[in-house]
This record gives sequence, C-alpha cells and structure tokens, in this order.
Amino acid sequence: MRVAHEAPLGIIKQVSKVTDYDYALVHLFEENRTYYNHFIDAKKAGRYIILDNSIFELGTAFDADDFAAWCKQLKPSAYIVPDVLEDINGTIANWNSWMSKYEDLKGSKIGVVQGKTEQEIVDCYKFMASEADIIAISFDYSWFEEIYPDEPTKYHSWMKGRKHLIDLLIKEKAINYNKPHHLLGCGLPQEFALYKGKDYDFIDTIDTSNPVIHGMMGIDYVETDGVFGLEDKESVKLFELMEEPVENAAKVFYNIMKFRANIDEEMGSVVQQLG
Repeated sequence: MRVAHEAPLGIIKQVSKVTDYDYALVHLFEENRTYYNHFIDAKKAGRYIILDNSIFELGTAFDADDFAAWCKQLKPSAYIVPDVLEDINGTIANWNSWMSKYEDLKGSKIGVVQGKTEQEIVDCYKFMASEADIIAISFDYSWFEEIYPDEPTKYHSWMKGRKHLIDLLIKEKAINYNKPHHLLGCGLPQEFALYKGKDYDFIDTIDTSNPVIHGMMGIDYVETDGVFGLEDKESVKLFELMEEPVENAAKVFYNIMKFRANIDEEMGSVVQQLG
C-alpha cells in the first residue's frame, strides 16, 4: 500500500520525504499559493499526486467546473471526481455529468463509493468498479455505526465497518482486482494492520492526516499486541491547522513511522527524518 499524509506547511516538505506520494486538497489552492506551489514542485519532481475535491473538508464537493480547471492546471496523476456524501444517485449523476464534459481530461479518474445502506454502497461500488480507473472507499459511512452499534467510539465502528465492507465485497466476488483501490482517510490507524495478505493486494493507496494531527497535538500512537493505534480520535481536520506552527514535530514523525509499521515495516528513525 502506498501512503500519503496531509501535513501543514511548516513540515509539508519533510512529510513528503517519508510518504509514497502526495495528496492535495483543491480548495486550499485558491486560499494559499504556498500550498499550491508545493504540489507544482512535487509534479516537477515526478511525484505521484492525487487531487481531492475537498468534500470531507467542505461538506459538499468543490465546484465541478472549477475543479476541472485546477486539474488542467496542475495535471495530477489522479483526481477524485466530485461525489455526494452518502448519496448513490447524486454521486452517479455527478459521475455521468463529469464524463460528459471532461472525459478527455488527463489523469486517472477516481470514483468514490457512496450510499446510506449496504445495498446502496454495494451497488455504487459495482458502478464505480466498471466505470472508474480507481475505486475509492470512504472510512465513515453512517451504515458502519448501524452494524457495529456497541463499539467504544464511532471510530471503532468505522474501523470495523470498512473492514466488514471490504470483506463482504470479496466474499460476494464483487471486487474488481484489475483496478487499484484507494482508502479515503481513517478513524483509527490500527485499521490498516487488518489488511494483510494477498486477499487485499487490490488496495493500492491510502491517505490520512491521522498521524500528523495527533502528533501535532502531542499524542503518541500506543502499541497493543504489536499494532500501533489510538483508542479515540481528535475531531480537528488538518486543513484547519495548515498554517499552525508545529511544536511536536518529533511526535508527528514518530506516529508516521508507527503508522507504516502497521502496514509493512517501520521506516527509518525519527532522528533521520528531522535531520
């Protein structure tokens, strides 16, 4: 699995050095030229870049025409076609509208699975599995809380829920193994220790600011039975901290290293990354 962590401007370049690719939030391009220029530099360096439509940050996806204009300007490796939170019909309608206008736009098209019920989510998955270049699965469908109502926090429900959904798609032979999959965000970082073995080889990319946010807030990942994680999650979003000074950089990089350890092998050392 290739990993990206969104990071504030104060350490964005250093975090880039310990991640596999870069993940950009389009709404910040208009607000912060320094942020945009980071991705221009990444593009020149040959980095793989995913451009997000900022739906998680804004509540609704960035305007489609404006988003297309930024795609044309940055030319990311892949971009997330504007979707509608938990709305299968709106998401599919947006996809079809995008394809009618921007089918020839360069870059891989990422389709996000949306829906409120199990059936809607599975049906939307099947649509994206046939249409999109890359299939993205969110971390926080409300359905997850319905099937795991007795967990300590909603983040535990989300963690178990996404694993349940992926295993369900595998069991029903719905997974399109010929296309890469992207896991959008996370509730708890220990989730990614669950995707071990060849059954999950279709998961290509992950993005989450989780280790960065918690490190900035002075919170270390804790080891339990060889897996590093949290028992709760801070509700702040990374884009709200974009220009904040980073006073706990060592903890940020500690968490990044431990996040990686959940997936494969721990990377380097904190001292090396800060150097």
